[in-house]
Amino acid sequence: MIKLIGAVLILFAGTMIGFQQAARLAARPRQLRQLAHALQRLETEIGYGHTPLPEALERTAEVVAAPLAELFRNAAEGVKGSDGFTFRESWELAMKNGWSSTALRQTELAVMLRLGSTLGISDKEDQLKHIHLALLQLKAEEDAARDDQSRYEKMWKSLGVLIAVLVVILMV
Repeated sequence: MIKLIGAVLILFAGTMIGFQQAARLAARPRQLRQLAHALQRLETEIGYGHTPLPEALERTAEVVAAPLAELFRNAAEGVKGSDGFTFRESWELAMKNGWSSTALRQTELAVMLRLGSTLGISDKEDQLKHIHLALLQLKAEEDAARDDQSRYEKMWKSLGVLIAVLVVILMV
C-alpha cells in the first residue's frame, strides 16, 4: 500500500515538473509580447505625450500585467525615491531584481539594460530610436521563443511523465 502511494506521488510530481517547464516555455512568448506592448506604450508616452520619464514608466506599469508591471513600477520609484538614484541605476536595479520573477531570459535582460542606459540622457528622437531598436530585438526573441515553445513544450510534458514512470519502475 505504501509503495502504491509513493508511486502515485512520484507520478504526480514528475508530471507536474514537466507541465511546469512546459508552462514556462509558453509564458516566455506571452511575456515578450507584453514587454513589447509596454515599450510601445512608453514610446507613445515619450513621443506624443511628452510625459516625464518616471510618470511615463508608472503609466506603462498600469497597462501591463504582472510581473512585468513591477519592473516598470520599481524603476519609476527608484528615480522618484529619496535614494538619489540616476535613471540608469534605478532601471538596472529594477530589471536585475525583478527579472527572476519573469519567464524571460538573459538575452532579453541585456536588451532592456541597453535600453535603460540610453533613456533619460538623450533627446526625445534618440530615445524613440532606441526604444524602436529594442522592440525589433524583442520581436526577434519572441519569434525564437515561439519556435522553442512549439518544439519543446510537448517534449517537456512527455518527459516529466516518462521519467516519473521510469522512477516508479525502478522503485518496484
